[in-house]
Amino acid sequence: MIINQLTFLLLFCLLGWSDALIRPVPGISTSDRDGQILQRTKRGWMWNSFFLLEEWTGTGKQYVGKLHSDMDKEDGSVKYVLTGDGAGTVFEIDENSGDMHATRRLDREEKALYTLSAKAVNKTSGQDLEKASEFIIKIHDINDNEPKFAKDTYMAGVSEMSNVGAFVIRVTATDADDEAYGNSAKLVYSILQGQPYFSVEPETGVIRTALPNMIRENREHYQVVIQAKDMAGQMGGLSGTTTVNITLLDVNNSPPRFPHSTYHLSTPESAGIGSPVGRIKAYDADVGENAEMWYSILDGDGQDMFNIITDSTSQEGVITVKKQLDYESKRLYSLRVQVTNTHIDRRFEQLGPFSDTAIVRITITDVDEPPVFSRALYIFEVDEDTPAGSSVGTVSARDPDTINHLVKYTIDRHTDLERLFNIDSNNGTISTLQGLDRETSKWHNISVLATELSTALQTRVPVFIKVRDVNDNAPEFAMYYETFVCENVKAGQLIQTISAVDTDEPLVGHKFVFSLSTINPNFTVFDNEDNTARILTRRGSFNRREMSSYLLPVVISDNDYPIQSSTSTLTVRVCACDSRGNVQTCSTEALLLSAGLSTGALVAILLCILILLMIVVLFAALRHQKKKEPLIISKEDVRDNVVSYNDEGGGEEDTQAFDIGTLRNPEVIDTNKLRRDIMPEMLFPFRRTSPIKDNTDVRDFINGRLHENDSDPTAPPYDSLATYAYEGNGSLAESLSSLESAATEGDQEFEYLSHWGPQFKKLADMYIGQESQRET
Repeated sequence: MIINQLTFLLLFCLLGWSDALIRPVPGISTSDRDGQILQRTKRGWMWNSFFLLEEWTGTGKQYVGKLHSDMDKEDGSVKYVLTGDGAGTVFEIDENSGDMHATRRLDREEKALYTLSAKAVNKTSGQDLEKASEFIIKIHDINDNEPKFAKDTYMAGVSEMSNVGAFVIRVTATDADDEAYGNSAKLVYSILQGQPYFSVEPETGVIRTALPNMIRENREHYQVVIQAKDMAGQMGGLSGTTTVNITLLDVNNSPPRFPHSTYHLSTPESAGIGSPVGRIKAYDADVGENAEMWYSILDGDGQDMFNIITDSTSQEGVITVKKQLDYESKRLYSLRVQVTNTHIDRRFEQLGPFSDTAIVRITITDVDEPPVFSRALYIFEVDEDTPAGSSVGTVSARDPDTINHLVKYTIDRHTDLERLFNIDSNNGTISTLQGLDRETSKWHNISVLATELSTALQTRVPVFIKVRDVNDNAPEFAMYYETFVCENVKAGQLIQTISAVDTDEPLVGHKFVFSLSTINPNFTVFDNEDNTARILTRRGSFNRREMSSYLLPVVISDNDYPIQSSTSTLTVRVCACDSRGNVQTCSTEALLLSAGLSTGALVAILLCILILLMIVVLFAALRHQKKKEPLIISKEDVRDNVVSYNDEGGGEEDTQAFDIGTLRNPEVIDTNKLRRDIMPEMLFPFRRTSPIKDNTDVRDFINGRLHENDSDPTAPPYDSLATYAYEGNGSLAESLSSLESAATEGDQEFEYLSHWGPQFKKLADMYIGQESQRET
């Protein structure tokens, strides 16, 4: 009841305030800025603005206000009409009195104001008494919405060891109530859970640290509950909460530490270089890159024998073998290992040092080892003319475990397939089994095996044997020379420059001397003293008809010890040249010599060509001698003319071999065409009459033609076999050809030929006579 009275009091105050918005009473004039007197039409509404409280809880419909027009004489002739937002649904008007009511509870957060229009209408005529006027219904807010955060749960992080007041996160809430009306939407933030570690600013919702130097290693995760309350936090206000999960982020404030001060490891002496000996690990309470460590060896008697590397995945220090170990030489090593953080935060250096050390003792265990050669590889040299059985060099191996064990030497024959070398199994002396040729192979690479007799353990070592050069090869021409001399050449003219090669390799380099074995009247050799020589003509005017080519022996000598020489023959061909010295033609014999073909080779080529020609001629002759069998074999000259088309049609299905339309339409046949299979006997043959128009069937057409020929006295006295192509495998009558009936000819009867008329008498006599002879 009190609420209703307050509501009406509020409406009364608002209505008093809205009097200022009432349009002037008719008959009263107002002045504009220019002082002109304006007159307005007689018109009057009581209000142009209305106000309602949202979420009205009274019974019945909520009264909004009353509309009244000066044209209403209250005689019941005026009807009020309401249009606009919510007219007829949210709001209704009494058409007689103009009273407006809200039909349901209104929510300002759903719609804050409604714009409507009202007009007065004559009930009888339906005409508007006044123009429609707009007015507004505003919904006043009440505190009916609690604050809401954007998220139910927030995730945040702050570095450990942060100072008090360090920013963590800002959370904000919103209130759907009207911020301009009272304190319904004025929010205040407070912390319900998370003290004394964190605090929140009441007005902004910013969360900050409340304690200094919080350590992640002690506690990493915190849960904070923040409340937002409207009505400026006063009693009776609505509130909402959210949860903030805060994680302390790691910083490098914890140094690495070894759990033990001394570590004991062991490894066999046979461990290879780079093989792991063992692992040690220091622990760091930090995480991520702040926990990354680096291991190193500070000192110790094993510093030269071992190395340590850091496993980036497990953050362990892996100790590996740096040099080959020997149990007989040293059995125990000691190392001082240090671990250090990779990323050091300078802000926390006072918490250090961020490193630690530990002692690592490594014990070497004994292993039965194979023999060990005195060198990792051997290189020997031997002359190429050394006789078989000569010593090349000696290899040496020992048993590292004991001095008394004997070692046997052998050569791996897979590396000496030609068996050029041998080795003494007791002392390791390598000797030659055959003579060596440097020009064949300059180096020989073999493997020598040393085997321990007691345990059969083996070790191999590579042996490289270099064959030293000995001057045992004479120089010779560097290439094959094609030398020409022109018939019109002059004396002293250069015709060829020659050079030489030697497979030997003297220490001071090659030096060749060129000369002629005898004095030659035609050519001479001039040594250029640079391992080349020039061939010059001694005379001019050569004649290729008298001598087509000359052989010039050239002696080539080297300067090594012992001196080697050889004689190489240079072939000089005589050719016809033009005035500029360009070769035009040479003799046939010279051309044959240049091509490298002997007389025997030319004869063999000619014989092959002749044999191929004979085969071709014989094949052609055999093809021309093939005989064709006659279609009809007869001893009598019956003067029968058989026309063979070498094929038959496909019956009615064959549309390629003939035009079936011609047979079905006899009128289109050209009757003037002469027979092409015989010579015509008269110039103007007998003109046959065309079949009647109704004979469109092929069978009737053929029977008509047969009747005409049987009754034609001028028909020639011979038989003609014609193919009408109205038969074949595709026809219902199948093939009528006798070409494939040779095998069954004896089973046929030819009596019906005598009934075909005089035209077939000769044919009937021939076949019936043959049948009677066959029966006899």
